[in-house]
Amino acid sequence: MSFLHLSFYSSFILSTLGLAFHRTHLISALLCLESMMLSIYVALSSWPIENQMTTFTMMPMLTLTFSACEAGTGLAMLVASTRTYGSDHLHNLNLLQC
Repeated sequence: MSFLHLSFYSSFILSTLGLAFHRTHLISALLCLESMMLSIYVALSSWPIENQMTTFTMMPMLTLTFSACEAGTGLAMLVASTRTYGSDHLHNLNLLQC
């Protein structure tokens, strides 16, 4: 395994662990999700270059598009929860109260 693959895997695993263990604020969960998407984007961008394949060159753009949609939705949820509850703590968000 090359150093490049090790860095992709470790950044994705560290982001997943951050999402699993630091679930206090919504903004920290969103940052962990964005770092996961960034590591996936960089890995998908370097994969066609390493294998000299031009068929998978559209995948990083699709991943980046979905990441932008996810970021916009997450920020909208952050603004809505901050206006409603006064903070971005995740323990305030309970889906059973709806």
